[in-house]
Formats: sequence, structure tokens, C-alpha cells
Amino acid sequence: MTSPPEPFYRPLDGPDGTRFHATFSTTGPWFADAQHVGPPSALLVRALERLDARPGTQLGRVTVEVLGPVPPGEVRVDAAVERPGRAVELLAAQMHAGGRTVLRARAWQLAGGDTAAVAVGAAEPLAPPADGVLQAAAPDGWLPGFVDALEWRWLAGGLAEPGPATAWLHQRVPLVEGEEPSALQRLVVAADCANGVGAPLDLRQWLFVNTELTVHLHRAPVGEWIGVRADTVVGPTGLGTVSALLHDERGHCGRSGQALIVRPR
Repeated sequence: MTSPPEPFYRPLDGPDGTRFHATFSTTGPWFADAQHVGPPSALLVRALERLDARPGTQLGRVTVEVLGPVPPGEVRVDAAVERPGRAVELLAAQMHAGGRTVLRARAWQLAGGDTAAVAVGAAEPLAPPADGVLQAAAPDGWLPGFVDALEWRWLAGGLAEPGPATAWLHQRVPLVEGEEPSALQRLVVAADCANGVGAPLDLRQWLFVNTELTVHLHRAPVGEWIGVRADTVVGPTGLGTVSALLHDERGHCGRSGQALIVRPR
């Protein structure tokens, strides 16, 4: 019998500490010695969420810069308010591993208000997760680990079908052992899967690795399922872009973008 996947991270100094052990569940589909950037990005968001925030504020944008491969094993995270303000604050977080800084995040925390009467522009809701086709197993060429820690339900496309696609993603494991992930943490994990959901090329023959992840939110996400409708453009000089609409079960809640470096394997 296959054992269930491990949590993405185990705290090394208790839940309020800064050091964590990255488990096999963080292993990305590209290389066995590097984490998928989704879990470490969500760990940075967790650190940002744990900064003292005034009631009524929410994160409107998060950008994670990938400074290099994130190795397995021990990582350390720190966060701070970089630019305080009454209505607008800039937050910052970093991840350190293997003696270097591997990720940097910046986030705008904004004061909310009541615009329900004039809300406009959201994309049409997706069909529910129950209507999606379950991905029974990762296709050939996709390494185990992170892929197995998510439940993938496809409304269009699939991991083995290059091109635009739409999928519901459900995180099967905690981000940090002993904790229930926040909806925003779940959304960031799913958003970093957009280049896989809308994979334009065969992963066995091509690398299309993102150098950053930017998420914009027009409302806070809710729940455990995140829908990703992703489309990828590959240019003629080795660069690409991924754009995705992000949904929860209540509807459209944000967008994400990724810059890609595209190379033959």
C-alpha cells in the first residue's frame, strides 16, 4: 500500500520558528534535487500573513522572485513590514537555503472597503471540481513528490496534453505539519502550477521554468479548491509567459503571471 504524502514542511523550532525541513512532497517535476516553487512561495506567504496586520486589510498583490533552485532539506524564512502605512503597506519576506537566499517576496497589503454595489469585471465561474476529470497518476517524465501531493481535476486539457487548460487543484497535505493551510497559501501553491496546467511543450523534451510568480487578487480566496485557467506563450528567443485566471468555488478571485525561460532538455 502506498503511504500518504508527507506535509510540505516540518517546523524545526516549533510553529513560531523560522526554520523548516522540506519533505519529499516538495520535490518538483523537473529535478529530484530541487523543490517545486509552489510550496516555498506559500511558506513565504505564511510568514507575511503572520506579520501584525490591522483588521480590514488584505493582500492585493504578491510577487515571488526565484533567485535560484530551492534545494531540499532545511530552509529559513524571515519577514518584515518594509513600508508601513495606514491604507497601504509593503511587506517583504525571504527564504534562505544552502547558504544563500533562494527566494524573495514582496506583497502589497491594502485596506479594504465596501465596493459590493459596484463590483464588476470578474470572469465567469468555472464548472465545479466534481465535474473535472481526476488525474489518476502523473504522466511519464514528471517526477514524483509535489505532483502527488495535489489532487488534480481537469475541466479541459491535462498534464500530458500541451496547450491551454483548466484544472481544479486541491492540496492534499498541510503546508506546515500540524496546521491547516490558509486559502491564500493554497492559492499560491496552485498559482505556481499554471505553467504546468497550461504547459505548452512536452516536459520530457523541454524545460519551461518560471523565474518569478506574481499574483493579483481582487478579493480574498476562500476554501480548499483553487481553479487555474492557464495559457502560455512561447516566443522565438527562449522566453515565455504564462497568464492564468484564479478561481475558488465562489468564482473568480484573481490572476497570476509567470515569466519563463524555455530550453530543450
